[in-house]
Amino acid sequence: MLKLLAKIQAYAMNERGATAIEYGLIAAGIAVGISVVVFAFGDDLADLFDDMGTAVAERPA
Repeated sequence: MLKLLAKIQAYAMNERGATAIEYGLIAAGIAVGISVVVFAFGDDLADLFDDMGTAVAERPA
């Protein structure tokens, strides 16, 4: 019985993989942040790059 309790306690105290989960959560947070920025400013950025492309195309050679 003590051996079973020791195994259960060792399993509960095991922190292997915790760092990987933390890095995964950080990566997911960054991905969500990038998505929010792209959806919020995507049209404005597209317009900006279109304007810049037009200005470069119309400049004298």
